[in-house]
Amino acid sequence: MQLCRVTGNAVATVKAPALRDFKLLRVRAEEKGAVEFVAVDTLGAGEGDLVLVALGTAARELEATAGAPTDATVVAILDPQK
Repeated sequence: MQLCRVTGNAVATVKAPALRDFKLLRVRAEEKGAVEFVAVDTLGAGEGDLVLVALGTAARELEATAGAPTDATVVAILDPQK
């Protein structure tokens, strides 16, 4: 899993049927020099949120994403630190 910041939405006018009900998010890992990538949003995260992203096979382990063609899925929205 990777700690990431949501940088915006990714829009796809055509998606695989298993992804039809999900929003796609642009995310970037919190480490310096990380590249932006797209993750499937299962929770309703928004721009600026700090999220936990499951990668690889783990991205398809949720009931909602079972069988979906994804390698990155948002699995938690982290609370802001005080």
